[in-house]
Amino acid sequence: MNSASFDEQLAELKRGTQEILIERELAAKLRKGKPLRIKAGFDPTAPDLHLGHTVLLNKMRQFQQFGHEVIFLIGDFTGLIGDPTGRNATRPPLTPDDVQANALTYQHQVFKILDAEKTRVDFNSRWFGGMKASQLIEIAAKHTVARMLERDDFAKRYKGGQAIAIHEFLYPLVQGYDSVALQADVELGGTDQKFNLLVGRQLQEAYGQEPQIVLTMPLLEGLDGVHKMSKSLGNYIGITEVPDEMFGKVMRISDALMWRYFELLSFRPLGTIAQLKQAVADGRNPRDVKFELAQELVARFHGQAAAEQANAEFLARFREKALPTDLPPQNISVVGGGVRLANLLKEAGLVASTSEGNRKIDEGAVRVDGAKVADRGLTFAAGADHVFQVGSRRFARVKLVEKVS
Repeated sequence: MNSASFDEQLAELKRGTQEILIERELAAKLRKGKPLRIKAGFDPTAPDLHLGHTVLLNKMRQFQQFGHEVIFLIGDFTGLIGDPTGRNATRPPLTPDDVQANALTYQHQVFKILDAEKTRVDFNSRWFGGMKASQLIEIAAKHTVARMLERDDFAKRYKGGQAIAIHEFLYPLVQGYDSVALQADVELGGTDQKFNLLVGRQLQEAYGQEPQIVLTMPLLEGLDGVHKMSKSLGNYIGITEVPDEMFGKVMRISDALMWRYFELLSFRPLGTIAQLKQAVADGRNPRDVKFELAQELVARFHGQAAAEQANAEFLARFREKALPTDLPPQNISVVGGGVRLANLLKEAGLVASTSEGNRKIDEGAVRVDGAKVADRGLTFAAGADHVFQVGSRRFARVKLVEKVS
């Protein structure tokens, strides 16, 4: 076990967490000084991971550094069912080939964060692949339909008359049984997974095991600062993106969101982050601190040399484009969901219409703080303060403020 004190361990493990159920039980386990078995499951539903996925991986890494056993569980069996969490319709199942291909990619990517020599990779097909139907019925008998309908997304679909396939009820049970099979002490998951994680706790009790601690992590907001990071929303930073693109995307997040990224993504101690916050409060340019965050993240996935090169290229673009420094700021009001780039360009007077704005984005004629932007779906929330450019001569400095109703 790591020599860190109990108080140091608990403080670091609580860092950035949304909820710990039950914290006193976790404290009691930690006080015993024995390695805990930490489980987090990932369904290989897409080939690439983004920074939002790494919030859980970072927490696993913390447990690993304190000497606990970390199990990266690939849900190659649950992936065939399809997680219904947050869905308003039945999720199309993946093929076994899709699941296996994505699983191989996941294994390669996670070791950019986790220690490969200290990480146990497992697959839930190991116990479910050969399970008899009678055993699955036994698991199903330990839960009720009434409990399933307590789950928010199931309840909404049921009340709205939307179909719920029987196999979707199996998903929380199958995920929960993973904890029984692995005899997990702690299971990690996003806040949207709370119901499934608690099913694992309940099933462990039903099978005579000590119930696991459930630790939920918040869902990381994407570049828009509003919605959770998602490829479908175009507000993501992929961990396989080229260094220059990754660096530029980090530099586009708002100053307020930067601290959220530091807390959930940075490996720096909380005390160091507190010092950076104080430096900004004392007058240091937050952009300089954001440079440090961007370099840290790019270095993690591409190496220090690539991070330094991306930094240099970013600064060179600024010098080359010579952004005007005397632009009067425009305050533009936005509602909570933010405003899309083309609409913002129109509001700032840089284009005559949103269709022209989208066309300019497609042409590669739009820049934000000197960096070219090619994503029509990019959204900006209240608090953003950037220089927008269309073509070589049209500029506007825009500060977005929350619309007061």
